[in-house]
Amino acid sequence: MSEIDWGVQGLGCMGMSEFYGDTNMAEARATLEMALVGGVRMFDTADMYGLGANETFLAPFVRAHRERVVIATKFGYARAAGNPDDWSLDNRPAYIREAVERSLRRLGVEVIDLYYMHRRQPDVPVEDAVGAMADLVKAGKVKSLGLCEVSAEELRAAQAVHPISALQSEWSVFSRGIEDGVLDAAREGGTVIVPFAPLGRGLLTGKAFAGELGADDARNHFPRFQPENRAANLRLAGQVERLAAARSVTAAQMALAWLSTQAARLEVRVVPIPGTRRRSRLAENLAAAAIRLTDAEMAAMNALAASVQGGAM
Repeated sequence: MSEIDWGVQGLGCMGMSEFYGDTNMAEARATLEMALVGGVRMFDTADMYGLGANETFLAPFVRAHRERVVIATKFGYARAAGNPDDWSLDNRPAYIREAVERSLRRLGVEVIDLYYMHRRQPDVPVEDAVGAMADLVKAGKVKSLGLCEVSAEELRAAQAVHPISALQSEWSVFSRGIEDGVLDAAREGGTVIVPFAPLGRGLLTGKAFAGELGADDARNHFPRFQPENRAANLRLAGQVERLAAARSVTAAQMALAWLSTQAARLEVRVVPIPGTRRRSRLAENLAAAAIRLTDAEMAAMNALAASVQGGAM
């Protein structure tokens, strides 16, 4: 397994190109630079973010700091340029070989540090897909392999083919399904957990998220953000804010601290990738890396999960 410099935290870059409304690109570029200075090493993208535009956007930054940046990208979702809302999955070995070449070209690098299967295509055996990914490692096109949102059984099957360096799954105090068996498989195989949406796609930032979403914001389509669920979930986020205020931190910092404390309790290594396009949010998120919660704080936070309304996606 290739050794990865995980840094203090990762940075999810998806929103810089798509899904969360318009982006100030100058501010986004400044956020990348600030992240690197602040100890972030892993920058997370995917070939489907902006139909490749996110990889292209990151390319100059990655090349300028190639020895310090761990670039993580993904294959698996196929989207047509003429109809980007038409999504399909493709894990076929032939597709993987084509996808990696496209990502290498867009990123302008000779090797991808961490290459993920974005989602499983159920009718392609995981062993076949991971076997094709392992061939990319042998060919020197990829250093390490990762999976996203797989079951414990799928992770173990993949680990039997090739070491899996990272498992990217949704994990936050509002989304704890990964704790039911998947973490055991990750621990057994030495796989690092890379939680995406550790701030509940913004819900766990509390008052900062109380405004209306833009018409082009993808969260408008998620169950937790529907009017009947959003109000209830924002009330839960208010409880996180009250706990955070008692600790003199922000709600986002409290949520990230819950994740790192929970991971330590469950004896798995965790590298969250909160996404942001703004330096102010980045500074807030990075400051949470040093916070660990008390038993009383953890008990109060843990009680919230059962009351979350709606599925994550």
